[in-house]
Amino acid sequence: MTLKVRNPVVVAENGDVRFVWLGLDESEAEKGILANQYLLVADGEALLVDPGGYYVFERVYKNVVKYVDPEKVVGVFYSHQDPDVTGSLNIIEDFFPNAKVYVSAIWTRFLPHLGAVAGVKMVELPDTGATIRLGKRNLEAIPAHFLHSPGHFNLYVPDLKLLFTGDIGAAVFPEGEWYLYVENFDEHAKYMEWFHKRFMACRKALDKWLARVEKLDLEVIAPQHGAIFTGENTRRFIEWLRSLGPVGADILG
Repeated sequence: MTLKVRNPVVVAENGDVRFVWLGLDESEAEKGILANQYLLVADGEALLVDPGGYYVFERVYKNVVKYVDPEKVVGVFYSHQDPDVTGSLNIIEDFFPNAKVYVSAIWTRFLPHLGAVAGVKMVELPDTGATIRLGKRNLEAIPAHFLHSPGHFNLYVPDLKLLFTGDIGAAVFPEGEWYLYVENFDEHAKYMEWFHKRFMACRKALDKWLARVEKLDLEVIAPQHGAIFTGENTRRFIEWLRSLGPVGADILG
């Protein structure tokens, strides 16, 4: 099998707003689960979205600076607390000195265990959600609690009709297979089913999330693992979740 280094890709763009997937080195799968890291740029300011763990940080940083000066990175959005999301927290300040960290309020007393974070300003996201300002734009932190984390947030970018969904939409590719965009939804669903049935806490939490996101104007759904949904596949993904049946604690035992 030939392992490849994938270059960053602009997933969505509208005027001064762009959402960038920050590349991939397929050899990272040998160290841990593959994860997507993203950069949102708006009006000259930037927000890192789930920048990942320590061993991917060099690649992430090199790709970020292709799009924006590091001092213009004014925020880091953590969907939840897992190490594949937050593992580079202890070096964020060294490379992005002006970045605030946005994370669920329930995790701010846990994250310091990752290392020295004395200079990092953490902004606690309340359970009900919050508005995050980037450049001239308002972004929406949408609650997705217990899917799978008890303190989990999505990020909605109205200018791009884009929803970053964290672990919702995650897929586990078989060895030797990877793609950035979902093309054959039915085949891709096979890579999502186990993860969602095992990691989503319960059907009630999933239904509550669905009731909220179904009202959004969506053209792109970007998860932290797996592939990105665009166009008609965004609707198909929502429908797939609706028909998935019991998950998590509902099928325990």
